[in-house]
Amino acid sequence: MNLNMAPTKSNLMKLKGSLEFSQKAFELLDKKRNVLVREMMGLVERSKEIQEEMRVSFSEAYNALEIVNITIGTEYVEELALSVQKDEDYEILLRSVMGVEIPSVKFEEKPLSPNYGFYRTNPAFDIAVTRFRRLRYLIYELTQVENSVYRLAVEIKKTQKRANALEKIQIPRYKAQAKYIQELLEEKDREDFFRLKRVKSKK
Repeated sequence: MNLNMAPTKSNLMKLKGSLEFSQKAFELLDKKRNVLVREMMGLVERSKEIQEEMRVSFSEAYNALEIVNITIGTEYVEELALSVQKDEDYEILLRSVMGVEIPSVKFEEKPLSPNYGFYRTNPAFDIAVTRFRRLRYLIYELTQVENSVYRLAVEIKKTQKRANALEKIQIPRYKAQAKYIQELLEEKDREDFFRLKRVKSKK
């Protein structure tokens, strides 16, 4: 809308309509931003939890693997590792948060079903396999969480930019222009009133 418009009642009504629309749009953007920030902060906390759990699991898994390598030999461990199931079924779904599509990795954390014999292994090998399998599932979840955080952060930045444009530029401009036209129209009404009064007094 051209803000250098003629000071008419029609244009004043248009400006007030645009101002009301802009204020409602700002409120919606502000709510959207708050929801996205809450969602992102929750995911950031979850990311920290997963990373700590991964740190512990990595440490325990490698400690167990080190014991296995010492007790049954690295060559046999490598041979056994080839028999461990590697592929897991998972599905990437999308869910919407205030119009932002974020990924959700759907998978079933299955119990360990060894494909190797027990006669030449030991409990440390089972622990290592279990820990490394757990790390796989944690990596799935961490990938999902960090990707979601990135998408939400991008959308928050866009939403903040739009909200700032409305709050700092558009809304003040509409208010100033509406006030200016309102004052001109009131001044014109006063002039018309006094002019009419003078005409009546002369009659």
